[in-house]
Amino acid sequence: MNPRDVDPRLLRGFLAVAEELHFTRAAARLYTAQQALSRDVRRLEQGLGTALFTRTTRAVELTADGERLLPLARRVLAAHEELAAAFTGPRPLLVDVNTDGPSSARTVLDRARELAPDCELMARFESGLTHAAAEVAAGRLDVAFGYVHGLEPALRSRLDHMPVRYEPLAALLPDGHPLAGRPGAPLPVGALAGEHVYAGAGNPRTLEWTRLARELFAGRGIALAPPAPVAIGKEEFRRVMAKTRTPVLVTVDFTDLPACTKRPLAEPLPLSPLSMVWRKGFAHPGLDALRRAARGLAAERGWLEVPPGSWLPAAALTGAPGSG
Repeated sequence: MNPRDVDPRLLRGFLAVAEELHFTRAAARLYTAQQALSRDVRRLEQGLGTALFTRTTRAVELTADGERLLPLARRVLAAHEELAAAFTGPRPLLVDVNTDGPSSARTVLDRARELAPDCELMARFESGLTHAAAEVAAGRLDVAFGYVHGLEPALRSRLDHMPVRYEPLAALLPDGHPLAGRPGAPLPVGALAGEHVYAGAGNPRTLEWTRLARELFAGRGIALAPPAPVAIGKEEFRRVMAKTRTPVLVTVDFTDLPACTKRPLAEPLPLSPLSMVWRKGFAHPGLDALRRAARGLAAERGWLEVPPGSWLPAAALTGAPGSG
């Protein structure tokens, strides 16, 4: 096989193995049999005249030539997707907005639909960027939103992202809680000292949110509440909260719930950096519309402005991956 005639299917198989470093996971990602994937990789290696992976019973690693091929394969496949889209029309774009309630991500999606009415942008509700980003990397979702710096570095390295908004945080309190006060009245972060506040602890879909909360609470006498049943949807969330009676860390746009009071946090004003993420090399007119929508909303509403005295997680300031 001449390298000029490489089948894009072989490159997709190579890329899946290179990113997963595991043939079984790569085969599942591609919805193919492991034996067929192994054959395709061997065929590519024979065609290029070089080994792309070292394989042992315990590990799969890229060779030097595999490392050299990786960025080239991504560029070729991105160009192949662009070519297909240009002549077959774009497929629906699957966009995770985390929740079926109001959110900044939903606002971006709504604006993108206005900007690109001929594109089908389909909302999904995966409830947590850790889970949604893995789905994006695997090709089962196209776009997601959340605190990208809280993801594991290996997952982040497979994604492109852009900042969307620094979202102010709030405490959602059950009615009758001593801190409930008036809805909308600012609540100093220090007032939560001695409280156990729920921030997704124990939920594998929301590890990035728990990491952000742990950093915010550190040194302030605020404890992470223990794991609670994972509640998907407004009614289930309200029901679980009524049972636990635990304050919840949310964004200011979080949906209003009956028998609850939402108070924006202050002193300092804590901000959660919201980003939009997609697979490296991915191209789609709907993604272009989402990026235009995010830029426009940030400019109109000051979403990327950081007021003096605000709090941001350290990783958002340094660009380093989240920890914890």
